[in-house]
Order: sequence, then structure tokens, then C-alpha cells
Amino acid sequence: MAAPARLWRCLLPLLLAAMGAGAAAGTPGTPGCGCSASRAAGDGREEAARRYSAAAAAGSGRSGGQGPMVLIPAGVFTMGTQEPQIQQDGEGPARRVHLGSFYMDQYEVSNRDFESFVNATGYVTEAEKFGDSFVFEGMLSEAVKADIHQAVAAAPWWLPVKGASWRHPEGPDSSISSRMDHPVLHVSWNDALAFCRWAGKRLPTEAEWEYGCRGGLESRLFPWGNKLQPKGQHYANIWQGEFPTNNTAEDGYKGTAPVSAFPPNGYGLYNMVGNAWEWTSDWWAVHHSPQDLHNPQGPPSGTDRVKKGGSYMCHKSYCYRYRCAARSQNTPDSSASNLGFRCAASRAPGPR
Repeated sequence: MAAPARLWRCLLPLLLAAMGAGAAAGTPGTPGCGCSASRAAGDGREEAARRYSAAAAAGSGRSGGQGPMVLIPAGVFTMGTQEPQIQQDGEGPARRVHLGSFYMDQYEVSNRDFESFVNATGYVTEAEKFGDSFVFEGMLSEAVKADIHQAVAAAPWWLPVKGASWRHPEGPDSSISSRMDHPVLHVSWNDALAFCRWAGKRLPTEAEWEYGCRGGLESRLFPWGNKLQPKGQHYANIWQGEFPTNNTAEDGYKGTAPVSAFPPNGYGLYNMVGNAWEWTSDWWAVHHSPQDLHNPQGPPSGTDRVKKGGSYMCHKSYCYRYRCAARSQNTPDSSASNLGFRCAASRAPGPR
């Protein structure tokens, strides 16, 4: 059966971007690792999320179950790169960015954190409302795959799964009971916004996220430097082997890893690349001023939101986006089995 129209709305920009990524890596163009379902835009869901989270925070109090935050010092850094690996993603030009100090979650928001939010507020995610979300085929049981009758020839590993949500990442026969310390998945930008506002926080800007990712290093590929595996050690949860048929899991994980896995960067932040894509507050744009910027907030409007960091599905041969300067995008109501977030704050978090 042909894929539904909304699936093609999701896939088209990502397929075009990924074909460039494959070419840059010297391999045939292949669809990217970051696809998520896109819904119809312009329906007021962002404003609804803002209203909901404000009311929930006022009415329920906060659980205090969210993870620790790290103070990121004020400073100046080089954002982007003069050597973009994926030209059409707008990785360049390199530009100097001045930021004030801020706080960032030390870890990605976990299933346990998100469960505390849902238990306190009764929040229902967009994937749950729509009744489906996108899951990497390699993580699905045969029983779930047998019930799927939609396919996209260009990206056959992404399947729309009925009942897939943050509670059931691989469909209705899956559970997070053994993964409470893993990043929450299948959360849209609107869902992430609702959580952050309930917790008295916010989403990081793209500049804040990239500054935090670099951990005090200047113009390095990864949060720890330029070598992917210093002294043979894995520093991130990404794909090893041949995508999409064989993940050797040399880093210890075929899917997500605990949010505290792998060494932290120089700021004490964990899993800034790999594991799960992370939403930022910025609207997506690919043209940037080379001039110095002070606390940039991104474009004033747009259709897609920026996400950063790549995921456990990323491999250099087709999705070399687990670099600090790398970036991608999705519509604010998109969700998938490799998409999560972490929060930021302008002031010190309140008492727990």
C-alpha cells in the first residue's frame, strides 16, 4: 500500500537532505536517520501546549523528579563550521556567538522524568492523540510488522506503528519498564515544550545547545574532540556496522542507552551526541549571518524546528549528524523512536 500523504510530507525534506549527506560521505545517497511523522501544520498546537503547561504547572506543582542541571558559563564560541559536511543543512558559515550564562539539563529527559510529568498532569502526547508514531523497522517485533501495510520505498526502515508512543516505543507489545533511565522518545516539540514549562524550564536555543555540546572546546567535531574513539573508547551511542541491516552494537547498545551512559563532556553534560535527537527552541533556517551574534534566538517564524545531536541510528556513511555543528529539522508535531529532548533554564532551578 502506498504511504499516506502526511508520511510523504515528513519524508521529502529529509530524503533530500540525506541524499546530500550520503554524497558527502562518498556513498550513494540514502535516506536519513532523523525522519519523524509530520502532521498538518498551523493548527495552533504550539499555543495549546503553552496554555496547557502553564495551567498544569500552576495547578499540580512540580514533582521535583527531574534530573540535575549544570551551570554553563557565559562566553564566546564559534558556532557552525567553515567545513560543512552536509551543505544543505546550513552548518556554515562559522560565526562568533556571545552567550550569557544559563543552565542545561545534565542528562536527556528520561522515561522516569516524563512519567513524573504525566502522572502529575495527565498530559497526553501528540503521538498518543494521533494513535501512531514512526519506529525504526529493526526494533519491531514480527507480530507488529505483520500488521503494517504501509511502506515507503525510499525509506523502508521507517514504519508508522499504531500504538507506538513514549510508553510503548516499539508499538503496543513493548514497554519502558526496563528502560526508565533511557531517554523518553516519541515526544513532539510541543510535548517537549509542555514538559519544560511544567518543570519551570524551557528548551535550549540552538546556540545554547551547540555551546553546551562543545563543552568548552573550540571548533572540534565532537563534544570530546576530533577523534571519534579516543584510545579505542566509545564516547557516544551511534550505529556500528552497516546501516540499516547490521548494527554490531560495539558501543554496547542497539537502541537507546541510559541517559548517564558514556563519559560526560567538559561541562559535565552526557550524551550530547548520539542516543536520541534533541529538540531546540529555534525555527529552522539554512542561511546564517557571518556577523557576531549575541544570545541569538533563531528566526522569528518558520515551519520546522531545529533538532541537534543525532541518534543511535546515525552512521557516517549516511547520517553524519552526530557532530556539534550538525543539525536537522522536523515539524513541531513530529515524533519518532529516536527523538527526545533536554531542558535549559535562564536562572538557577528552584528547590526540589
